[in-house]
Amino acid sequence: MSETDIDPTTPRKNPQPEVPRIQGRALKPSTLMMGHGYDPTLSEGSLKSPIFLTSTFAFENAAAGKRHFEGITGKRPGGAEGLVYSRFNAPNQEILEDRLAIWDGAEDALSFSSGMTAICVLMLAYANQNDVIVHSGPLYAASEGFIAKVLSKFGVTYVDFPAGATREEIDGVLAKAKDQAAERGGKVCMVYVESPGNPTNALVDIEAVRDSRDAAFGGEGDVPIAIDNTFLGPLWQRPLDHGADIVVYSLTKYVGGHSDLVAGSIAGAKKWMDPVRALRNTMGGICDPNTAWMLCRSLETVELRMQRAGENAAKVCDYLSQHAKVEGLGYLGMIEDERQKDIYARHCLGAGSTFSLLLKGGEAECFRFLDSLRIAKLAVSLGGTETLASHPASMTHLSVAEGRRAELGISDNLVRISIGIEDPDDLIADFEQALESV
Repeated sequence: MSETDIDPTTPRKNPQPEVPRIQGRALKPSTLMMGHGYDPTLSEGSLKSPIFLTSTFAFENAAAGKRHFEGITGKRPGGAEGLVYSRFNAPNQEILEDRLAIWDGAEDALSFSSGMTAICVLMLAYANQNDVIVHSGPLYAASEGFIAKVLSKFGVTYVDFPAGATREEIDGVLAKAKDQAAERGGKVCMVYVESPGNPTNALVDIEAVRDSRDAAFGGEGDVPIAIDNTFLGPLWQRPLDHGADIVVYSLTKYVGGHSDLVAGSIAGAKKWMDPVRALRNTMGGICDPNTAWMLCRSLETVELRMQRAGENAAKVCDYLSQHAKVEGLGYLGMIEDERQKDIYARHCLGAGSTFSLLLKGGEAECFRFLDSLRIAKLAVSLGGTETLASHPASMTHLSVAEGRRAELGISDNLVRISIGIEDPDDLIADFEQALESV
């Protein structure tokens, strides 16, 4: 922890505490998760950070209070120089944000009370009346619904493209969006993608999106590319390395990893974070200190958990791919489409542990399968230590219109599975007996 965690009048290290090096070697994220951003000597020698349950922080003097609020309100550039009020910043949240930024090589990061809070505040920070958002499909249903149903109330529209779109197709969509924005007197305010897409695992070519954005808007101002990296992050994909500007997470999933908390985050260059931070300061939605502390605990083991889950998923999918009652798998380790293979080779560092299982049949067969599981739990969410299975068409994506679901490949015979860290042979036995009921 920096000195600001004890003395709020001391300027916070900005944008992040310096990443330590040993003999010229930059330390890896898995090492830095054990202590980055925290100094035990400033907290009575406590090896782990205390949980700072306070709503406000005492200023050294009135002048210090004025200086901090000048930063918070934007009257002075640079933001708060220290701790002010827990709606704005607090020690546990700052430690968490410092560590989150490490994983994606980001300059800055912000934490939120949920993944959807992060997404909503992000979009509200950049979208104005008559603006157009360009987004990929499929998106998580709540993300797509927020764009189509909520932002539309304020005059924001959207143009979308399929996850596997080529550079030429993306060029066409951006041209359409520019024309639409010009007619409305607005602008294209953001390109928002989800890759892999939920629940199909369809990949977006981030580099093609970047090149298309640069060609279309390079000389006309900043149009950020934001990506929901929940399915593969932070271990199996680093979108900022491939052209994205902002990376979004539901920390509830792999980062939290124990199905016992809800939180979200965004990370990127400070220039992209500052508008979102300012709106978060007004609206609230920052992660609470207890959840931030738990996330710091989880970050210490995220690499181990994700590696184990990924290894398990590979074994389970090898079994499922050969089963007579399985029509197909949306698993990144078994991609058949050449375009998707190319994107995977360039962007991904692993196949992940969440995939779609296509059964022969429809909803009835999927329900029989789900109801027969004994180890895997019938529940939404993903990325936890336990294996979870759900039916997106009737659960997480029920609010998506039936025609739109069909267009996105969210069929009635699709089951989404998130593999945990159980014994893989036990999982295979569970799926085998469940498939017998189909």
